[in-house]
Amino acid sequence: MSHLRPSHWTVWAAALAVIALGAPGAAQPALPMSEAEADAPALPEILDSRERAEIIDRLLAERLDTLMPRLMREEGIDLWLLMSREYFEEPALATMLDAQSFHARRRTILIFHDPGNGAPIERLTVSRYGLADLFEPAWDPDEEPHQWQAVADLVAERDPQTIAVNVSDATRFGDGMTKSQYDAMIAALPQHLQNRVISGEQLAVRWLETRIPAEMQMYPGIVRIAHAIIGEAFSRAVITPGITTAADVQWWYRDRLLGLGLEPWFHPSVGIQREGAEGILRGDEVIQPGDLLWTDFGITYLRLNTDTQHLAYVLKPGELEAPAGLAQGLANSNRVQDILREEMKTGLSGNQILANARSRATAEGLNPSIYSHPIGYHGHGAGTAIGFWDNQDADSRGEDILRPDTAWSIELTTYAAIPEWGGQRVDFRTEEDAYFDGETVRFLDGRQTEITLIPSDDPR
Repeated sequence: MSHLRPSHWTVWAAALAVIALGAPGAAQPALPMSEAEADAPALPEILDSRERAEIIDRLLAERLDTLMPRLMREEGIDLWLLMSREYFEEPALATMLDAQSFHARRRTILIFHDPGNGAPIERLTVSRYGLADLFEPAWDPDEEPHQWQAVADLVAERDPQTIAVNVSDATRFGDGMTKSQYDAMIAALPQHLQNRVISGEQLAVRWLETRIPAEMQMYPGIVRIAHAIIGEAFSRAVITPGITTAADVQWWYRDRLLGLGLEPWFHPSVGIQREGAEGILRGDEVIQPGDLLWTDFGITYLRLNTDTQHLAYVLKPGELEAPAGLAQGLANSNRVQDILREEMKTGLSGNQILANARSRATAEGLNPSIYSHPIGYHGHGAGTAIGFWDNQDADSRGEDILRPDTAWSIELTTYAAIPEWGGQRVDFRTEEDAYFDGETVRFLDGRQTEITLIPSDDPR
């Protein structure tokens, strides 16, 4: 039985209705995208495993039906062949497994074929086991015991002009076929088809980076879950100044997710900046009044990921707000967020966007470091990169262009000297998830514009 309260079930039922009807806008999402982040948001109820599986499978089916044909035709790919071995799933194929298939079975081979003339894309699985009802089984081991020969026969029968496989030096997301399996495939293919094998790296990247409308109706609610958990972490319910350590909060996150049936996609980070202390303090350092806290936290839910960095200040006895210099530091980072979003334009490379945003920010007297990245099926997702914390110049990973219908972690920091801390240099890290529709970048569940305040004295 679902453990959702009726009011919360309505949130997810509306999204499910949209997916089931296949008509964007048939039901309005309960959590629309928002520029403003809710203050201490309540934690949405979490779907049970069956409800999650229903959503995952419906989203996948819609992506395969609507997105795959468009991407293959735009990339000029006649046939795309993906291969994974059990427990060694390549990135694209892993996202095509139904919700009851945790891993590829033995050797799972998927084939997408465009017959041309607007005919539907064929979806075949040349595998010992089927894959729900998403792919048509196309191999009978009793008739052809050799799996790669069965693949070669299917390909030869269709005679595609381009045969894409995921091999790439440019991106890990398009480099999923191992050498042993590539060699086996080539050995089985007729010689006249071997010369038609090309890299499917761009198709793999676009499949992974592109978000469909039904996913974007779900995404703000997923980010709201992460924001609510961060709100709990940065409160007296979790932090007792003078007792709680940074590591205690990190492990609280992990335990909280275990209790909710959720998973982090990375171990949470918690750091402390303190007047008179150099750098960011971590681990067993005890949180004290007057500390500026930072967290980096992300979850995976319904196969989509979040990535958020927020700041909190532990009030000293008698204080009612954070020092003005700290508040201004966050405002500086918000300003760079705005500049970066304005510079994100379809067709520009990540490197161009980075250079343009940095030029504008530094011209305004800000001291930024920008390292934003796509998000979606992976926390550090497929697509172009906009800077790296350790490289603020052009990078080969930022050569690809920005495309519409992509989700982003707007991740960056600014540095500022804080008058109240004797001119000490402080790092104001921020990260918020957003969506680029081709024209504008909108935050999924708002952004932090005020530092969270944690009382020194227990308000209870």
